[in-house]
Amino acid sequence: MGIFITKIGIDLGTANSLVFVPRKGIVLQEPSVVAVSLDDNKILAVGEEAKEMTGRTPDTIRVYRPMRDGVIADFRVTQAMIRHFLTRVIPRFQPMKPEVLISVPAGITSTEKRAVIEATVNAGARSAYVAKEPILAAIGAGIPINSSSGHMIVDIGGGTSEVAVISLGGIVVSSSLRVAGDRLDRAISDFIKKKYNLAIGEKTAEDIKIKIGTAVPEKEELTFEIRGRDLLQGLPRTIKISSNEVAQAIAEPLEDILQVIKTLLRDTPPELSADIMDKGMVLSGGGALLRNIDQLISESIGVPCFVADNPMLCVAKGTGAVLDNLDVYKRSIMQKRK
Repeated sequence: MGIFITKIGIDLGTANSLVFVPRKGIVLQEPSVVAVSLDDNKILAVGEEAKEMTGRTPDTIRVYRPMRDGVIADFRVTQAMIRHFLTRVIPRFQPMKPEVLISVPAGITSTEKRAVIEATVNAGARSAYVAKEPILAAIGAGIPINSSSGHMIVDIGGGTSEVAVISLGGIVVSSSLRVAGDRLDRAISDFIKKKYNLAIGEKTAEDIKIKIGTAVPEKEELTFEIRGRDLLQGLPRTIKISSNEVAQAIAEPLEDILQVIKTLLRDTPPELSADIMDKGMVLSGGGALLRNIDQLISESIGVPCFVADNPMLCVAKGTGAVLDNLDVYKRSIMQKRK
């Protein structure tokens, strides 16, 4: 019976989670958001349904992300979220539990790693493995990670940006930075608050970034109309914001990401950095969708920079490739717990 699902890969992100099933591909892509009722501590909604509630709930319901900066901030809720993803994917009558592979940031501590494994097993996995995000992103981006030449991957997610140099199937140097998509959203809402005295919600800030965000100012500006609350009068007000204002708003967090890339290149062994100068670096993660971010990076650092195909799916696709060759990878890149 080919119906049973024996292996599942999860890209457990701070902002979005993706689930990969071998031979089926990515079967689920949902925001990593959970709504909890404060009275009886019950989980009311997970994923898309919970995200819709953001900023619209009464005091008795709290909507939040159980993962912060790529690691578990709330164990019980993360476990419920993983369980939700597994039940959505596994056929109801399936007797056996699947093996689950979860992506984790490269800079994760062993305690945090154990927490992810434990949450996954408690959520219904037969056994859980964790693999490092930059390696999975590189595999998913089609980088031949086992070759002896150096490859650089920059994975910009919701909570963390991971930069790593990979050679011979392993991470040679890497750096994890808690500046990524969420920080850009915050920078946008702070900028609008300062410049226009207008308070906007998380969702609006994210919309601005997605619709008109750019990493470098452009000659032909895009504009976007937004609604928020006037901080002086307390009433709703509509303003127009331009893409170059967004570039100005997010310049500082982007500078932090550039700094990390520069530092990492400095720490890279010379042979490998010659490879990177030659081949360029690959961008993955949702942050790679920011317009002109490849241009900003290549101009600031002087190294060619390419955005992977479907950058948001790279890590999940990487889990797929690893699941297909579990035995090979078990030795090299993973830690396991029964």
